[in-house]
Amino acid sequence: MHDSLMLPEMTDQWQNTLGWEPSAAQQQQFQQLYALILEGNTRLNLTRITQPEEFWEKHLWDSLRGIKGWLQADTLAKAIDIGTGAGFPGIPMALVLPQTQVTLLDSIRKRMAFLTSLLREMGVKNATAVVGRAEAVGQLPQYREKYDVAMIRAVAAAPVCAEYALPLLKVGGKAVLYRGHWTAEEAEGLELALQQLGGAIESVDAFTTPLTQGVRHCVYLSKDKPTPAEFPRAVGVPASQPLG
Repeated sequence: MHDSLMLPEMTDQWQNTLGWEPSAAQQQQFQQLYALILEGNTRLNLTRITQPEEFWEKHLWDSLRGIKGWLQADTLAKAIDIGTGAGFPGIPMALVLPQTQVTLLDSIRKRMAFLTSLLREMGVKNATAVVGRAEAVGQLPQYREKYDVAMIRAVAAAPVCAEYALPLLKVGGKAVLYRGHWTAEEAEGLELALQQLGGAIESVDAFTTPLTQGVRHCVYLSKDKPTPAEFPRAVGVPASQPLG
């Protein structure tokens, strides 16, 4: 492999920002993931983020920053990545938390076929790619209220993300909304939506990315009671008529 396409190790950055670093085996898996995504990118529109340092920061580091609190304790049984796209944050999570079963959910069939073959090639047994829309999947008994954690990155407005995520969580589960900027107005709209969905904002974590100093927020939601059966509403409705 060409030298310029080797991922940086970034041991200090991992330790300084997450108090954690990947093992040598995990570092190799990250490298393999990077190579396979670059290769897949030649056929499918997976990501515009292809340079090694940018890939490290915006895909690997960003994915794991959202689950920082779980990196040391592999205690999650089931997690779901809603709108996984090229497999982030779900695949990095599956690589570093081998005891956690991770569902990668996206509605684009070709992309999910690619991720299925990527997981097979990497020998990742604890992640599965599922084709579907969050609104439909959230009403299916095999997925509804089955997850400890739901992650949702760069998909839609916060109330829409909450309506996608909360029905999939067990009571006591957590949703992680990966956001760029975050405002008091957004928090207000989200609170109103969560009152209807059985959840609350637990915390908002503001930080900057280690290489480019980009502003990011992770909004953590807790699910306190079962989500009413009418949520999520039919496909397309949450986005066109957001709660709150």
